[in-house]
Amino acid sequence: MKKLLRKILALAALSLLAAAAQADSVDVLNSFLKDVKSGRASFTQTVTSPDGKRTKKSSGSFEFQRPNQFRFVYLKPFEQTIVADGQKVWIFDPDLNQASSRKIDQALGATPAALLAGGNVARDFILKAQASDKGLDWVLATPRQAEGSIQNLRIAFKSGELAAIEIVDAFGQKSLLEFAGVVANPSIPAEQFRFKLPAGADLIEQ
Repeated sequence: MKKLLRKILALAALSLLAAAAQADSVDVLNSFLKDVKSGRASFTQTVTSPDGKRTKKSSGSFEFQRPNQFRFVYLKPFEQTIVADGQKVWIFDPDLNQASSRKIDQALGATPAALLAGGNVARDFILKAQASDKGLDWVLATPRQAEGSIQNLRIAFKSGELAAIEIVDAFGQKSLLEFAGVVANPSIPAEQFRFKLPAGADLIEQ
């Protein structure tokens, strides 16, 4: 009887420790959102089709500064630049020599950029801790408005540092962004978040 009681208590203790560890991952995210006002990193992105049979890889760099300023630069396999200046989001495709722009409140919503650079995450997402996996502490972020283009996001931290973001869109396509060389709170020149239309480029405003 005593052995059984000890096993039950041990299992209960493990369950409590697991629950505490999962709760901590939400605390880590909240600390990141509170304390990290700007950031810089390189990234690799892997996009997997809904059936899991096809993948596409790309890579580049990103910078952000709260609220609502960021710059994603895709370098491989194709170049593309995405810039948010706090008012609008600009997307430029050098191959087409074409840019498009949208008001930031229409472009962000429940997106990874809103998590990194947005000003009100609690308004847009429901946060829930998930079990750690391969040394990464995961948080599930579900958009409060289910009719959007994203089913859910997962954010991973390693030793308190941003490590990855996984996005599942409305069609079941999965995108995994893995970050390296993360720098928290760097001083970023203001011009990094300003978009200047290249000479001769077409502009489509939405």
